[in-house]
Amino acid sequence: MTGSGARALPPAAALAHAARLLAEHGFRVTARNERGDSLYLQRAGCGFALRLSNHARTTKQRQRRTDVLASLVVRDARSPEQVAALVAGTLRDFDLARGRREAQASGAASRK
Repeated sequence: MTGSGARALPPAAALAHAARLLAEHGFRVTARNERGDSLYLQRAGCGFALRLSNHARTTKQRQRRTDVLASLVVRDARSPEQVAALVAGTLRDFDLARGRREAQASGAASRK
């Protein structure tokens, strides 16, 4: 139980709640892994992705999916408020990483 009295969501339900919150910010599921425990989400017109999963990425996954700018990992039960806070932090991380990537790309293009 959290301080607000909200009941904790089991991990799978917390991940589904996170996906709904991300959809409210324009993210849509574009891919999922074979086991179905990792979702990759993108905004329309954006070449970068956000990963939502119940486990951290492996080195191999990092090398294969260089378009992933941020990951939201939920392993344990979380209240809806905790999930919302995780989503907010992940959105901030995604936007910051996207800004850095786009600045690097524009800097490289201007040097050509």
